[in-house]
Amino acid sequence: MPPRRRVQVYTQESIDQQLQQIHLLDPSSSTENLEQLGPIIKQIHTGRQQEAFLRTVQGLIESKDQEIEKICSDNYQDFISSVSTLFSVKDYTEQMKKNIATLDTSVSQLGRGLVEKKRNLLQSKKTAANLDEAIDTLQACLRVLDVVYRVGEMVREGKYWSALRCIDDIQSIPPSLLLQTPFYQHLLSSLPSLRGQIKDAVTASMKQWLLEIRNNSGQVGHIALEGMETRSRRWRARREKDPLIRMSRVGSAVELVTHEKNEFDVLNTDELKIDFKPLFECIHIYTALDSLDELRRSYQADRKAQSDLILPNPLPIASLPTLMQEISGFFIVESHVLETTGSFRSERDIEDLWDAIMTRLTSAIETALRLETDPDAFLRVKESLISFIMTVDSPFYSTTSLNAFIMVLFEKYTKLLETQFSKRFESIIQQDDHIPMMLEATNEVTAILEVVWLSEKERTAIRESPLPVNLPWSQTFYLCCQDIRGFIQKFYAFVEGVSQHHRNIDELLSKSLDSLLTQNISIAVGKRLAGTSIITQVAQIVTNLEHFQVACVELERSLTNLRSAQRGGTIRLTASNSFESTLSRALARINGVISSKLNDFFGLSEYDWTPTRRDNSPSMYLYELVSWLTTVVDSLVIKETYKDEAYRGADFLTGREYMDSIPMLNENAISNVLNDIDFIEDELKRLGRQHICVVFNELRSTTSIPLNNAVQEFLVPTNRSTSFANVKPKRLQVLLEKLSKFGATKRDAAGRELAERRRKEAEAVGRLFPGEGR
Repeated sequence: MPPRRRVQVYTQESIDQQLQQIHLLDPSSSTENLEQLGPIIKQIHTGRQQEAFLRTVQGLIESKDQEIEKICSDNYQDFISSVSTLFSVKDYTEQMKKNIATLDTSVSQLGRGLVEKKRNLLQSKKTAANLDEAIDTLQACLRVLDVVYRVGEMVREGKYWSALRCIDDIQSIPPSLLLQTPFYQHLLSSLPSLRGQIKDAVTASMKQWLLEIRNNSGQVGHIALEGMETRSRRWRARREKDPLIRMSRVGSAVELVTHEKNEFDVLNTDELKIDFKPLFECIHIYTALDSLDELRRSYQADRKAQSDLILPNPLPIASLPTLMQEISGFFIVESHVLETTGSFRSERDIEDLWDAIMTRLTSAIETALRLETDPDAFLRVKESLISFIMTVDSPFYSTTSLNAFIMVLFEKYTKLLETQFSKRFESIIQQDDHIPMMLEATNEVTAILEVVWLSEKERTAIRESPLPVNLPWSQTFYLCCQDIRGFIQKFYAFVEGVSQHHRNIDELLSKSLDSLLTQNISIAVGKRLAGTSIITQVAQIVTNLEHFQVACVELERSLTNLRSAQRGGTIRLTASNSFESTLSRALARINGVISSKLNDFFGLSEYDWTPTRRDNSPSMYLYELVSWLTTVVDSLVIKETYKDEAYRGADFLTGREYMDSIPMLNENAISNVLNDIDFIEDELKRLGRQHICVVFNELRSTTSIPLNNAVQEFLVPTNRSTSFANVKPKRLQVLLEKLSKFGATKRDAAGRELAERRRKEAEAVGRLFPGEGR
């Protein structure tokens, strides 16, 4: 059950007190505090005491009225007087009220005008404030538009970084009313487009720079290659003066120290200055726009396209130097970009460009040289490649494949060089007249001796010989030596500057020289020898071959000394074996010619092999033969040992002619032959060739057996090994058989008996060594 509400009791005193508090009954207060009346009324309504409150208030009113009546009854006259005064005041007040009303009407009329004017003034001020705000906003817009316009001007002037900074300034405008305008929002939305315009402009500038770089790459490479050529000439001259640095090549540590004093920048010369500012600006702008990877890809693609356009297809080999200038300039620029742009370019990107263009270059050169037969074309290509390698010498570019390709070209060059010189050697040998060279001037002797390879002893002898000098060799030897020197010079002309192992070069040179000396000189001389029957020409060939043998040894020694000075290996030539073989054939040929001539003399003698008597004088043909020996054979410019061999090889001197071509003979014919041999021995002794007489020992011993009837003694083994050591049983058997055949033609008994005895002796001799062809 809720608690009972306490009922408020209102008395006149409490109500009077409350009304005085709100100044309703306070005569001393000129204001009424009606705000306090609200809580009182609310309290009355809350307590539902309206009736009680009203009754109490009514009682208070009646009480107050009684007080007023009492006051009025006590002061009536004063009251009447006051009332009259009040009425007068009232009339005056009414009049005042009328005046005030009139004045108020007038003031109201004037006030309404002022209010209207004030309202208009306030509106004007508001409008002016709006105008000021609009002007400020427009001025801010104009400033922004001016910045935007200046951005365009800066882009046109190439001030891309300043333009980009201006765009950043637009975004960093301090807080203002401009920030709330649609114009500014539209402007902010257009800033990426402005950045794109700057990006496009700086990209176009870089593209134009790339085009200029492509057009100037050839000139850059030309300046660089010229500088390298000057550097090489300067170093070559210094190297020739100083033996201590003779082995140092261009690019070595010693040369690099020297080159630092004279180094120049090929990208900044009086002839050409390459400005990399467009590229640097582009990299800077793209970095600020956080788009550097995009620029890297675009730049790599552009440079790849430019590198692809350098080499035409097919490649004109005559334009290779110009193309190498363009490639040199291309990669010199790339090296500079790599070194100056930090991480913009990577070594991998440049290596890809390098590998691609080197592959296409080597393939194009190989295709262009496929049908080339001129070695000088290969030499020119090598010179261009070597100059290119030295010019772009950088750790970023691997020249291993290019050096390997040069060695491939070198092998082809060597083969073409061999073909070229082989034709020259064959022409020299075919056109040689095989006449010894004769020199009439000292300078000619000096020039010839500087070309040919001789032993020091022979060189000194020729140098000290009086003029005119008759040289032992013919034009073949001199011209071949001259061309061999030319071949070696051209061989090393290709090798110069090539960075490869010496041993590979030495082996290739040895192989080439052996091929030329063997196939194109030795064998060619052998072919010419086979078609030569004139003994003086054969003798000259022999002399030439002897000098070629010496030349091989001296050439090998001189080349080995040369390569040793250049840290090379030993040169080994095997061609001397071929010359020795050809020399043996030449000696056999000269022996055959002499023997054939001697045998021709013997054939013209018309020997009677069955004479009835013995002659005391030699045959007449021997006088002519001796005259030929003294005038022709002895005058040959060959070694005496070769002449002796020719004498010994004649069939008639060994008795072979008697054994093979004569059907039969008698003892008188043998005596006549021995008589001729005596004559020949006397002549040989007169000519100082008595040592050749030993060639007749076998014939004398063989013929002495039947003439002395000493066959039985020959059949004794002891006698054969002592008295008849140089007798060949087979030839003795043939001789006895021919004597037997002659005896068989006799009609007398003695002749037949002798023939039978010779037959039996022949059979006995044949049984000594049956089946042997002795």
